[in-house]
Amino acid sequence: MKWNRVQGPGDMVDAGAPARRGRGAAIGGGGAGLAVVIVVVLLQVLSGGKFDVPMEFDQNVAAEPGTGAYPDTPEDDELAQFTGAVAVDVQDVWARLFAEAGQPYTRAQVVRFRQAVETGCGAATSASGPFYCPVDQRVYLDMSFYRQMRDELGAAGDFAWAYVIAHEIGHHVQNLTGVFESTRRIEAENPSAGPGPQGLSVRTELQADCYAGVWGHAAAQNGQLEEGDLEEGLAAAEAVGDDRLQSRAGTVRPDSFTHGTSAQRRQWFLGGFQSGAPGECDTFSPGEV
Repeated sequence: MKWNRVQGPGDMVDAGAPARRGRGAAIGGGGAGLAVVIVVVLLQVLSGGKFDVPMEFDQNVAAEPGTGAYPDTPEDDELAQFTGAVAVDVQDVWARLFAEAGQPYTRAQVVRFRQAVETGCGAATSASGPFYCPVDQRVYLDMSFYRQMRDELGAAGDFAWAYVIAHEIGHHVQNLTGVFESTRRIEAENPSAGPGPQGLSVRTELQADCYAGVWGHAAAQNGQLEEGDLEEGLAAAEAVGDDRLQSRAGTVRPDSFTHGTSAQRRQWFLGGFQSGAPGECDTFSPGEV
């Protein structure tokens, strides 16, 4: 993937930097198909290299002394710069899409950390994988997950990592469009609505995959993609499917799915990539997934 190597810090901050507070602007219906009817339930944080949207972590988990930011090595520095550049680019695209819909866009901060980190959702460790906290409107990335994807999950390449970043910022878009306010209400009314192959948790994650594809479409239109980049993104989407991850552990239980199968994640990322239209990312209509 082509990226601006002189990109400033932009949306990237290190662990320990003060968070911006505030709910941010909520996006209503209408407007260039940006918003869809959303009925979702909050996700629970699971280990095993998934991405998630926690409302609250275990408050007994402490961020150990020495927690801090990358880089440590030239490779880490390159990855950190790339991450910052992608975060800026993804949010520039969403700021444009929101503006076209006549709505403001509040940018998320992207926090790089190692091992453990304090968040608005509580303390988290690298076992949580990349995640978005709606309380402080931040994306959290333990940069070691890049190596886990490459070495353990078979999802190598810079665009595979870009997909992860874009997916998490997709959750920020869901937050701005009122998803998480709705999910708290739905969860309280029907806690069993979330998991399962057709569950609301899966539909939430698949929409974030589609939103990642929407950014990928814009990047392709801008000439930023290189040969093989799309294949890297699709491989990453497949690598973190519930069925793929559970099969690595030995037992596949569809009733416990929270993120979607490899095929579903590929389908929705590719759908967003091909259309470039947020309005095509309605994963919540009956039968869509």
